[in-house]
Amino acid sequence: MSTTSQKHRDFVAEPMGDKPVTALSGIGDVLGEKLEDQGFDKAYVVLGQFLLLKKDGEMFTDWLKDVSGANVRQAGSCSQCLKEWCDAFL
Repeated sequence: MSTTSQKHRDFVAEPMGDKPVTALSGIGDVLGEKLEDQGFDKAYVVLGQFLLLKKDGEMFTDWLKDVSGANVRQAGSCSQCLKEWCDAFL
């Protein structure tokens, strides 16, 4: 298993609240702006999409790549981050 980034660990360590989409692991300024343009401006909105896809990592990574142009690594990092957050808080 690959190690997680500090950004990932910070996100998973606490409730989501009103964090921006760029707080998600794998989502930087460029992808964040693309997601915001699509209406996904907060981390909880992206979480909603993750939950709508029934926490299916493969479907979520495909969706994230389609909507934002994320690469496989970025989409996988975001998916894993949301999965771990759900495991901790839901």
